[in-house]
Amino acid sequence: MTFLKYISPLRALRDLRGYLASRKRHELWFMLLALVVTFVVIVAFVKDSHIPVPYRKNIIYVESWPITRTQAEIRAQQKVDEAKRLADEAALAERRKKRQAEFKKYDDWLEKHGI
Repeated sequence: MTFLKYISPLRALRDLRGYLASRKRHELWFMLLALVVTFVVIVAFVKDSHIPVPYRKNIIYVESWPITRTQAEIRAQQKVDEAKRLADEAALAERRKKRQAEFKKYDDWLEKHGI
């Protein structure tokens, strides 16, 4: 641990002052500019690395059914739910088809221009 007894903040400041005094003025300005640019880049990376996670409620709604409902009521509700599901699937297929047609239009335009 004899190495640590030679370390002194006052000596470090004297060495820094001596180093800066031996440099020309324009070298000091460029050194300051380099330090500022480096600091700005590091701050930008640190700031960019923080991504806030948006809070979203995760609510799950459940239908409450009486325990006394009959099989006929269950089947009737299943038919209604099946009709809703088929309508949703048809709407989704229509949206996909429309989107696919848009992409085909752009693809044809790019092919026409040789891309």
